[in-house]
Amino acid sequence: MIGLILMILAFAGMWKTFEKAGMEGWKGIVPVYNMYLLITEIAKKPWWYLLLLFVPIANIVIMIIVSIEVAKAFGKTTGFGIGLALLSFVFYPLLGFGDAVYQGLGTEETTTTVDSDSEDKNEKLDYDL
Repeated sequence: MIGLILMILAFAGMWKTFEKAGMEGWKGIVPVYNMYLLITEIAKKPWWYLLLLFVPIANIVIMIIVSIEVAKAFGKTTGFGIGLALLSFVFYPLLGFGDAVYQGLGTEETTTTVDSDSEDKNEKLDYDL
């Protein structure tokens, strides 16, 4: 009976979390598909992370990594992400029903631009001793 209550709490939290991320809530309670969306859309990780969830021991590591990224996407801390991985029946309802707002993580690829002024500053620092 307690297991059923914990499962319902986790499902309700996942439903609301997916809605906050701009997806339909029912997608959060469909096994495997919810993990695929969590990994690729919210955590912005490659799809093959899903395959690693079926590998013993690696699945624990991958779940913690994905959970931390999900927490960051909602503006939460790394500790909250570890809580998502280890106590999902507590932390997903907190995330879904709480005041967290989905901020996203941007894209997988980030580009940096070189400032021409910084090159000039570096040239000024070059001197002979």
